[in-house]
Amino acid sequence: MGPGFYRLDKNRGGCCQLGRGEEDNSSNRAELGAACLALEDAKRKQDRKPVILLSDSACFLSFSQKWIGEGKSPSMWGNPDADIMRDIVQLLQEIIEQGLLTVFIKIKSHQGDPLNELADRWADEGRQSENIRWSLPTNRSMFSCTDNGTTH
Repeated sequence: MGPGFYRLDKNRGGCCQLGRGEEDNSSNRAELGAACLALEDAKRKQDRKPVILLSDSACFLSFSQKWIGEGKSPSMWGNPDADIMRDIVQLLQEIIEQGLLTVFIKIKSHQGDPLNELADRWADEGRQSENIRWSLPTNRSMFSCTDNGTTH
């Protein structure tokens, strides 16, 4: 599985391969990875323009919403994607400390949006990338069995 992003103002993108494939990565994990890669890239930018992140993942946006605002105390306990989410929260704190406005916008997927299509191409490339990120195991119990020579 490969997360990928596209940056319009620089006409380029980025990607990587998700680790922990043996634990059966979810599509939400790839969406979180893509957002994290985009935020890492945005943190390095030199201009003071707002960071606007378009995402076709309602799961990513609703999960991120838990971490916005004062008085909230969400927990990452039990979340299989906490490794990526911790990085996202840290990056958002650093970007905010730089004084950059950060906006997340939900867009529809598979509707021919050119920016979404370019990000999807980067994600496809990420599947073959040698840059593997977020590969520490979750320490969840993993079971397998062999039936007629096939391991499940």
